[in-house]
Amino acid sequence: MKTKFLKFSMILAIAIAFTSCKDKADEANTSEAEAAAVSESTSQKYIANVGESTITWKGYKPTGTHDGTIKLESGSFKTDDGKLQSGTFLIDMTSISVSDLEAGDGKENLEAHLMGTVEGKEGDFFDVKKFPSAAFEITGTEALAAGKTRLSGNLAIKGQKHNISFPVTISNEGDMMTIESEAFTIDRTKWGINYGSKSVFDNLGDKFINDDMELKILVKAKKG
Repeated sequence: MKTKFLKFSMILAIAIAFTSCKDKADEANTSEAEAAAVSESTSQKYIANVGESTITWKGYKPTGTHDGTIKLESGSFKTDDGKLQSGTFLIDMTSISVSDLEAGDGKENLEAHLMGTVEGKEGDFFDVKKFPSAAFEITGTEALAAGKTRLSGNLAIKGQKHNISFPVTISNEGDMMTIESEAFTIDRTKWGINYGSKSVFDNLGDKFINDDMELKILVKAKKG
């Protein structure tokens, strides 16, 4: 009986591990910052509609997940013959919002901790008083299969900049263009967001937060 139980436990553990890997979004390719892309003189300019654009985030820990949104502060990009060519987007880090908790049930506390507005915990996550904005600067694009595009750019958070690349779908309707990514992950510790990281701190036990942070980007923009 003991042997059967051990075999069942091993099979269950493998199944859980496989499911976790299957559900996890692909990690964005991350490298050193690169030179920004340069536009042609014939380029068409687009201005981001910040009210309809958003970044969705998700964080993982052993006991569950938290998710929410971050708003764009501003953004513009240029295309050449309809192909995305260059651009920069500013991200309003003071707009970090938690979606999976209700007001009065931990929502405000988690948002304050993430933004760093709690005294003594300013640097745990994003320290928005010191770094109110993050930025994404396009460095290049590459055509992929099934009409997708690999978008590369320098992501700057908390004064640290690294180049990341991930798949997006770009669609046009009249004067509007939509850039929408698949869910992807980044290793937050590369930007100095180290709170609760087992790769940075020892003896955390199960009180840790995964280094991988999931992001999904939606940008809607109009010809300017």
